[in-house]
Amino acid sequence: MSSDGRLRAALYARVSTDEQAAEGYSLTAQLEKLRAYCDINDYEVVGEYVDDGYTGRNTNRPEYKRLFDPENRKTWDVLVVLKMDRIHRNSRNFMDMMDDISRHHQQFVSTYDNIDTSTAVGRFIMDMIQRLAQLESEQTGERTSFGMHQKAAEGSGMLGFNAPFGYEFSEGGLVPVEEESETVREIFSMYLSGMTMDDIAFRLNSARTLTRRGNAWNKFNLRTVLHNPTYAGYLHWEDLIWKGDFEAIVDIETFDAVQEMMAARIRNPKQRHCISLSSLESPNSVHAES
Repeated sequence: MSSDGRLRAALYARVSTDEQAAEGYSLTAQLEKLRAYCDINDYEVVGEYVDDGYTGRNTNRPEYKRLFDPENRKTWDVLVVLKMDRIHRNSRNFMDMMDDISRHHQQFVSTYDNIDTSTAVGRFIMDMIQRLAQLESEQTGERTSFGMHQKAAEGSGMLGFNAPFGYEFSEGGLVPVEEESETVREIFSMYLSGMTMDDIAFRLNSARTLTRRGNAWNKFNLRTVLHNPTYAGYLHWEDLIWKGDFEAIVDIETFDAVQEMMAARIRNPKQRHCISLSSLESPNSVHAES
């Protein structure tokens, strides 16, 4: 407690999408309501922790981690959030947090849910609400995945992914980026010449030809490029693949040849699976990868 006997409050606010902000969950709105709650209940606000653009399904959030840092948590007695789903959308993570708060003899308040963790009823209600929040989150994820798969099965264009290295989005479609697309062609050419991915990475990095984010090339991001049928003009989602309506960076023969070389270098024959675009019966229909 503070020197005057008041509970010291840590405020936590989170928003993950613009849609949430439009629905009244903006960070500014959250903090204003939390400060008002603390003022009414005579809590002393000792810290505000704000995660902007982070999902509540996991704990990989910078301000969330700072909130529970051993030094910071010594400064507060009660954690105050607007709604329970602002702090967690995963029941297991939430229960772990509550166990941790209990071990440190701290309290938790969710203002909209009117939850008081100092009572057994409050703890029970809180657990039920959190499980419903997790159910809603998982159902949303299932609906999104089903919708994406259905769209892919119909071969109906872009699926909301980020443009891969070598491309950019323009007017709803993929358009080659000249300098990057030339690097992509060089990567395919070097691999076909017999160079290993380590050799290719060394040559690119030595020439200061880096990834879009300025990172060095390595066998992992090179493998991603070499395996991506987008460069041959095809789109894919999970096990489905279909011809896209955009300019290819490499031809189908080059792409297939690289897939065959990569598969041949796998020691275990049972694991030698590769995409063969030229073997597709009809380039304009959707195919399931074998």
